[in-house]
Amino acid sequence: VEKIHRGDPIDGFLYPAKKIPPAAKSDAEQEKASQNVTSPKADPLLKPNMETTPASLSSDFKAKVVGILLKYSNGLWAHALPKVYHDTYQVKFPEDVLNNLELLSDVCIVDYVSEVPRKAILYAKTQKCVDENLNVSEKVKRHDVAKATAEQQYEESKDQYLENITVPSLIIPSEGSVSIMVLELKNTNEVLIRQVCILESTFFALYVGKEYSSAQEQMEDEMKAYYSQNSTVSSAQSLSVGQLVAVHAEEDAWLRARIISLEDNRVYYVDHGFNEFVESNSVCRLQKQFQSLPFQAAKCKLAGLEAFCDDPVLVKAVESQTCFKIFAVEILEKSDTPLLVLYDTSGEDDININATCLKALYDKSLELHLQVDALYTNVRVTSVSSDGSLYCQVPSKGLSRLSEILQKLEDYFLYQQTSEFNVLLPFCGKICLFPSKGKLARVEIKIIHTRRALDVQFMDSGTVATVKVSELKEIPPQFLREVIAIPPQALKCCLADLPPNTGMWTPDAVLWLRDAVINCPEFSMKVIKQDVSKGIAHIYLFAPENFPDMDRSINRQIKNADLWKHQKDVFLSVAPSGTGFTKAVGDAVPALQLPSGKLEKSFPDSGREPGSAVSTIEMPPPLPLPKPGDLMDIYVSVACHPGHFVVQPWNELNNLYALMEEMILYYSRAEEKPVTIEKNKLYAAKIGDEWYRVIIKGILRNGFLSVYELDYGKHEFVSVGKVQPLLDTFRRLPFQAITAQLAGVKNQQWSEEASIVFRNLVEKKPFVAQIQAVNDSTNSWDRKIVTFLVDTSLPHIDTWIHDFVSQSLVEFSKGD
Repeated sequence: VEKIHRGDPIDGFLYPAKKIPPAAKSDAEQEKASQNVTSPKADPLLKPNMETTPASLSSDFKAKVVGILLKYSNGLWAHALPKVYHDTYQVKFPEDVLNNLELLSDVCIVDYVSEVPRKAILYAKTQKCVDENLNVSEKVKRHDVAKATAEQQYEESKDQYLENITVPSLIIPSEGSVSIMVLELKNTNEVLIRQVCILESTFFALYVGKEYSSAQEQMEDEMKAYYSQNSTVSSAQSLSVGQLVAVHAEEDAWLRARIISLEDNRVYYVDHGFNEFVESNSVCRLQKQFQSLPFQAAKCKLAGLEAFCDDPVLVKAVESQTCFKIFAVEILEKSDTPLLVLYDTSGEDDININATCLKALYDKSLELHLQVDALYTNVRVTSVSSDGSLYCQVPSKGLSRLSEILQKLEDYFLYQQTSEFNVLLPFCGKICLFPSKGKLARVEIKIIHTRRALDVQFMDSGTVATVKVSELKEIPPQFLREVIAIPPQALKCCLADLPPNTGMWTPDAVLWLRDAVINCPEFSMKVIKQDVSKGIAHIYLFAPENFPDMDRSINRQIKNADLWKHQKDVFLSVAPSGTGFTKAVGDAVPALQLPSGKLEKSFPDSGREPGSAVSTIEMPPPLPLPKPGDLMDIYVSVACHPGHFVVQPWNELNNLYALMEEMILYYSRAEEKPVTIEKNKLYAAKIGDEWYRVIIKGILRNGFLSVYELDYGKHEFVSVGKVQPLLDTFRRLPFQAITAQLAGVKNQQWSEEASIVFRNLVEKKPFVAQIQAVNDSTNSWDRKIVTFLVDTSLPHIDTWIHDFVSQSLVEFSKGD
């Protein structure tokens, strides 16, 4: 008997008097067990009843239940188990088991979602735990209520118990958002981490750290409770190097540890990643119930830092940035020592820790620090952003060194197979080479769109561009340190005292500045002030012949030009007749015009639409729809509720992904074209970092448009500046989004709870659709199908979603 000290003197657990260490239970299981113990119907302490104990069920029956649950990784409703059991084995399921699900607690996890006993979800335990519990069930013949018997059991089994402890390996998560804590740093290839938080969205559950940090905390609580009562029983009689033990640590905690030295009693805490000297009387045997959780401290490598893993400067930088802090993680390679990118998400912007630490290798002698009130000549403006900021190159030692090393690289590649240096594993923050205008340039990967397309920033010009992965080159190892040591040579600046009282640059002002500075070989500049927090210098810029006449500076010229009349007085709305748009001030304009690459004086003057923007293909061919009764492989892209979701044909997804990549590459490189915005017309729109085919559904007064994604079925709001003409080449693939309604369920006003359940069940997942009805329309986006959805992901069982939804509705009604 083991007392569980919950206030009732008869609460306790019974263990078989065999040479088998008792299996630990979680707090939740102990509470449920204690409820069963104190139940007036069956009190095991007073009236042992083999019909109400887990041991009374045959191991064959339990093995069959386990076989079913292993097929349902997201769990199975308890009330659905009898039907699945009968369908699988053609044998009737014993209904009385549903009235006491604790009978299955040794082979599965029972998650009660309400006070109704049958309203629970069953999850399979790990195979090792199942095997052990089945073996225990086979051997259970009697119960003993004497603690002395348990003590005798430990003494008899002591010798065989101390050795041959096998703890399962830590499983690297395959899905979800992963967070880790950095515990120790030997070098950047041996960073010791602990997984802190794993988020896995499953049906009806959000498990936060269930198998990682939360499991560890629960285990250590159980260790503390156990050893505080049994420390004398479990004291270690003989120890050996490498042995796993339980150690009584500070603050009355009990932790798992491995002995690394007997001479000075030094142990290594396997879940926390540090060594400590301990007293011999604080070491106990590690009981079997505390061996099933993998060690939580794991080694990893930081991507992009491998070549400098032992550099003391880099190691110090990584240590100061990471130790005992929690980070979001991108896992690039899963192996015994996984390759990671760490992100600090504690502030407004996410910080790439790998890229930040790499800056510690910059050669400080090559850094250029602008001085306030200093004058600089032979300045080259390399890039102008849409917010009016610009990047400048100033003659310096670093710029000369960069030219030398890039020339060496170009000479080197003349005699090498460049395919050997293709980038195979791109990740954000990676430094690569990119051939630009016949020269090599350093770039840093900023955003990865697809396997083929990504955004890079040119480190020495500040330009951001979308390129193909195949165009990037790795830096040869013998040049890597030299290339990394040179700080970026593009200095971010802005024109001082601009913009005048507007807080925003107009498109016309940006275009004027670009035309004025980009094609001019050199400028002179004066630094007015430095904004260190934003890393930007406020400057006055001069053409060489105008320096240092402030009145003839670029700042004064653009300030005096008629470029700052914002379209803030232009509010667009759909006219009642639907024939055009109007200004709030009443001046009629033929259409809303977006600025082109060349300066246009005003919207009325740019009412024309260039021929290059006119499409000769109005609509793509309609997507062929199956007939009622046909089967179709689909992917659910959006799910609102059973009455409205959007599907895409599975066999066309590759074509859609290829189209999306081509749109990213084209529109990210193409010069902006003037666009006439009209309702119910097709366009390309940039939403997030991607370009989509959209139809304009509405024009809002705040300069935004309401659009519908024709391939994904989502409604979005976008700025008018994010819209471009949809080229003919992007109109050939039929629109992929098909609106759908679930067949087999009564159409109704769906509750928020039912909508969430349905969304979690089907969104972003593939299914087989069996079409019940097709509602056709002249517009492809107005067509609709009524269909059954079938989940065929399990090997022997097909799940019909409408059955699941119907069952859930019944459960919700019971709950109400």
